[in-house]
Amino acid sequence: MAAAAGAGAAAEMEKMSVEQVKAVKEQADMEVNILQDSLNNIRTATSRLEVASSALEDLSLRPKGKKLLVPLTASLYVPGTLDDADKVLVDVGTGYFIEKTTAEGKDYCDRKINLLRSNFDQLVEVAAKKKSIADEAAVILQAKLKHLAPST
Repeated sequence: MAAAAGAGAAAEMEKMSVEQVKAVKEQADMEVNILQDSLNNIRTATSRLEVASSALEDLSLRPKGKKLLVPLTASLYVPGTLDDADKVLVDVGTGYFIEKTTAEGKDYCDRKINLLRSNFDQLVEVAAKKKSIADEAAVILQAKLKHLAPST
């Protein structure tokens, strides 16, 4: 079905002027770049959630009173003492935190990871379609320019 849609798009582009095909190619290239950035952001977010899930697992195994370093920012840590490993604060975005048990926090991370992976898979499909359109436009543009060039 994608091939049929691609053939239809190619047939439409064949009817367009060189400038129109060039505009279609530039638009598709721009959309592919935006989608690639989104895919990279999803990879980064998934990685962070996997690290957080692993940290929750590690935290649950530590005894009460254990000395550890607590991150305040990505590069600033302060010494602390573990008071209750079963209660954690989960960052749910825009500066909001919710107190949850360690198991609930791990479940939250796992659900977010699954959602991100699903979104990633959908974006990969869209990016592949846009890349295909950009490639078709490039071939058609090249053929049109070759046809317009004076043969010597």
